[in-house]
Amino acid sequence: MPAETRIRLIEPADAAPIAAHRARDAAAFRRWEPAQSAALLTPEGQAARIDRLLAGHRAGTAWPAVVLADGEVVGQATVSGILPQPHLRRATVGYWIATTAQQRGHAGRALALLLRLMTDDLGLHRAEASTHLENLPSQRVLRRNGFTPYGVAHSAILLDGAWQDSLLWERILAE
Repeated sequence: MPAETRIRLIEPADAAPIAAHRARDAAAFRRWEPAQSAALLTPEGQAARIDRLLAGHRAGTAWPAVVLADGEVVGQATVSGILPQPHLRRATVGYWIATTAQQRGHAGRALALLLRLMTDDLGLHRAEASTHLENLPSQRVLRRNGFTPYGVAHSAILLDGAWQDSLLWERILAE
């Protein structure tokens, strides 16, 4: 039976499990994410990061979640850059799943839960995301959740010392 996937608002106590995942998986994520400071691989560094994320949540610009599998933290799924104005009502989604929990459907289920939260609780109209051009697993997660690609952002992100292009994705939440 597959593990139950849930999301909930991140909290300070999540710093240690997130740091453990990020430290173990640093090499695996290097291909898809910008370089991280060594401090972010520690519980103290993650605690400071979580404080910043929760400040964004209090300001209404972010909804940072942890992904839980059978109650254990296995990743994050975050709504960021929330623009709640009536003529915009959009935000960006991002997610990662620890290598020990990948290929079990957690990313797709977590993203579906995040999209429901964006629609029902945050009243947003549009979700956006971006992926590295070669990140096919993440692109499958987005496609399964109703996203479509709409363009390429050239030299958009510095990954492993080189500027890389990003594939841009969108989903209209009311559809």
